[in-house]
Amino acid sequence: MHITGLGSASSILRASRARFPASVSKTSLLNPPPFSPPYLTTNNQLRSLSFSSAVRSLRCSHPRWSHGVDWRYPATLRHQIRAVAPIVERFQRKIATMAPEHPFKGIFTSLPKPGGGEFGKFYSLPALNDPRIDKLPYSIKILLESAIRNCDNFHVTKDDVEKIIDWENSAPKLVEIPFKPARVLLQDFTGVPAVVDLASMRDAMARLGGDSNKINPLIPVDLVIDHSVQVDVARSENAVQANMELEFQRNKERFAFLKWGSTAFQNMLVVPPGSGIVHQVNLEYLGRVVFNTDGVLYPDSVVGTDSHTTMIDGLGVAGWGVGGIEAEAAMLGQPMSMVLPGVVGFKLNGKLHDGVTATDLVLTVTQMLRKHGVVGKFVEFYGDGMGKLSLADRATIANMSPEYGATMGFFPVDHVTLQYLKLTGRSDETVARIEAYLRANKMFVDHNEPQIERVYSSYLQLDLADVVPCISGPKRPHDRVPLKEMKADWHACLNNKVGFKGFAVPKEAQDKVAKFSFHGQPAELKHGSVVIAAITSCTNTSNPSVMLGAALVAKKACELGLKVKPWVKTSLAPGSGVVTKYLLQSGLQKYLNEQGFNIVGYGCTTCIGNSGDLDESVGSVITENDILAAAVLSGNRNFEGRVHPLTRANYLASPPLVVAYALAGTVNIDFDKEPIGTGKDGKSVFFRDIWPTAEEIAEVVQSSVLPAMFKTTYESITKGNPMWNQLSVPATTSYSWDPCSTYIHDPPYFKSMTMNPPGAHGVKDAYCLLNFGDSITTDHISPAGSIQKDSPTAKYLLERGVDRKDFNSYGSRRGNDEVMARGTFANIRLVNKFLNGEVGPKTVHIPTGEKLPVFDAAMRYKNAGLDTIILAGAEYGSGSSRDWAAKGPMLLGVKAVIAKSFERIHRSNLAGMGIIPLCFKAGQDADTLGLTGHERYTIDLPSEIRPGQDVTVTTDNGKSFTCTVRFDTEVELEYFNHGGILPYVIRSLMKQ
Repeated sequence: MHITGLGSASSILRASRARFPASVSKTSLLNPPPFSPPYLTTNNQLRSLSFSSAVRSLRCSHPRWSHGVDWRYPATLRHQIRAVAPIVERFQRKIATMAPEHPFKGIFTSLPKPGGGEFGKFYSLPALNDPRIDKLPYSIKILLESAIRNCDNFHVTKDDVEKIIDWENSAPKLVEIPFKPARVLLQDFTGVPAVVDLASMRDAMARLGGDSNKINPLIPVDLVIDHSVQVDVARSENAVQANMELEFQRNKERFAFLKWGSTAFQNMLVVPPGSGIVHQVNLEYLGRVVFNTDGVLYPDSVVGTDSHTTMIDGLGVAGWGVGGIEAEAAMLGQPMSMVLPGVVGFKLNGKLHDGVTATDLVLTVTQMLRKHGVVGKFVEFYGDGMGKLSLADRATIANMSPEYGATMGFFPVDHVTLQYLKLTGRSDETVARIEAYLRANKMFVDHNEPQIERVYSSYLQLDLADVVPCISGPKRPHDRVPLKEMKADWHACLNNKVGFKGFAVPKEAQDKVAKFSFHGQPAELKHGSVVIAAITSCTNTSNPSVMLGAALVAKKACELGLKVKPWVKTSLAPGSGVVTKYLLQSGLQKYLNEQGFNIVGYGCTTCIGNSGDLDESVGSVITENDILAAAVLSGNRNFEGRVHPLTRANYLASPPLVVAYALAGTVNIDFDKEPIGTGKDGKSVFFRDIWPTAEEIAEVVQSSVLPAMFKTTYESITKGNPMWNQLSVPATTSYSWDPCSTYIHDPPYFKSMTMNPPGAHGVKDAYCLLNFGDSITTDHISPAGSIQKDSPTAKYLLERGVDRKDFNSYGSRRGNDEVMARGTFANIRLVNKFLNGEVGPKTVHIPTGEKLPVFDAAMRYKNAGLDTIILAGAEYGSGSSRDWAAKGPMLLGVKAVIAKSFERIHRSNLAGMGIIPLCFKAGQDADTLGLTGHERYTIDLPSEIRPGQDVTVTTDNGKSFTCTVRFDTEVELEYFNHGGILPYVIRSLMKQ
């Protein structure tokens, strides 16, 4: 490149144009660092921006400026630039004033402090003077602010901003927008495979000749270790310590790996085991509500690898669950592509009656919203009733967004939010800044002022006074049963044919009594006997009113002389250490202990299948007598096979009701009419005798939940604990894989990867691996619970010298792809049409007709070079947002899933792993089309496929039908063309 003088930018760039690599795509163009407008950068960065922006004007290749990483030119250009460095520097100085200004610089303004000075600067939505913004839902305003702040006219354009401002007209058209969350949240079950992928991506970058340090989070990533604790020890004062010791024994290798990740990757905080449940830690400690990054203020937003990330929506923070692979892309600076969602306005009026809990409310809301249909939408709550709900009650409702199918259940910030922030130890300065920013940006709800009528896509309304006590089950969270109807509903379930509300128990067997000896005591079980009663999960253990309410039930029962039967496995797993503090402060923990509800640990337990073993005598009597045993838990998930393999009836209930059902010992009871038991005075004790009043609960909450408790609890998190602090990890940026490890394994995704993407590809002559009906959940696809002793996974572990007692759970082994591939479709309650009513993790190998474990059949097909597909019904992939529910099928060789409908996150995950998600046309499914699954399937994809395009599927017996390809955005198509989202990210980073 010969430069004779400074001249114009265009003259220099014309001379250099031919020197840039022709293969570089638009993905390598400049992307400003998150939340730092170009005109706020340093002089050196400004000069870099100036030159790079000029290069970008000719669509040539240049490096990306990445947060915390030196930016570099491609080698061919770098050599020539060095040769003319003095001239280029003079050129840079001359055009420094030509640096591109932020498209919305004009609304970037100061937020003054009341006493002088400023809180920071922010992008002012009112300064746009657009009346459409005033009527936007609060949740959409958060998307709007993010688009304005991140607008670079490449990843985020002014047209994207206009789409959001015109939300009322553009949302019904299902337009696509980019979104950059402020941070990413992980828990350890999903966090381990995410860190495994990042480590493997670093290796892949190195193999391809790139800079492996580009694989590094560009935004804050918080990982809370909370899913590994199991209820091995219960009903013991020493349960917490004993269970944590076992947790570390089983998971030492995983924990050390995560600790390595926290040092090897920038911007990554790992919260040690024993600190609490990820969503409650997020609510009480990690949630910012308003960020302040280098003096720039903006709303907190988060995507998490757990579907119940939505709990933070109760704090006015926009957050929802995504797959682990999407989260990894977001960490690495990729904007998330999403369809601009519709927003359901849910108006709350009135006040809850005495005796009605937040759990009763959320089960009612869940049922209403499932009926209304909110999949892929935001739900935004408003109305006078919202101001009467505590923050904990709001978080309970927001938490269960996945159960009612919404992307988010959002509560805007108001005075209740601010009170909670102060209660949980946020400083006065922080709370003042949050309020000032949100008021200035018209994102704060003041119930004392007239409310502007906002526009919503559809409307729902609930009078809180209409909510009655209820539980949900026996197999799905949205099958709500009013408490007064429970006994009748239970008998209907016994009689109904096998299904979500049926067990088909013969009439003559319904009153069967199985007697046995429990540690020398006479005992008996019947259908409906409660064998697990657990106060657990993020849904309720953030809520002092229901936790202290449960303690009051235990106290009243103790005083009347009632006691939980010793064979009921009772447990209490609080969401954070704060719960212990206020239970002790109130003096009520001792009553929970007397009823067997000793604290067993701080994390997700029973709700995710970490319920531990039942006593051997209890397990034997259930199995030998085919007893329909019940579990009652304060969780959010009760799918078959999830809570425990031996509890086929699982009911979700509030913590006080969990204690009540434990005392009753059965779900076959009418609490209105039948006594729970006999008191010490020989008189019958009824439900009403042990149920606390709202005033009693409010009084103990007021006196026992104190701000200092939150401060001391979260100060200790930063110090870790002795077992965590003793873990030693290498100070390396690349991971040394241990080939003998059964927990951490280098995955095969990138082994044969080249810089050339595979492009769009269909499926030819594929066999059907599995043929499903409706409501196949991620629990069915990738179970998180126990590893069965006769499974392919067990065989794999035994061959590697792992004792049965050390199998641990599938969830804990998600860092090993060889374990998880064998665990895919390993749920013992799997219903596959090929098996003609037999339940279990097997399928039929079509060519031979053999009945085999799913993994073995899949390997037969794969080793023979044959592709496979899956046929499914409605709501395929509902439940927890497990990336392994998509990774596992991909490793088994599944190329496409044809279903009536998909759960939002799972469909996106399939696309992200290169699996084609296809939907039958309305009114059609495998049965109506006469498909048995024994056919061979060919799916023709055009080379230039569009989102939502119809394609033809043909079979080898001459049948042909039309399906819709569920790549919903252009970005998802791009991921598919690259063989998945992670190969796409690697290729993009390689070109920068």
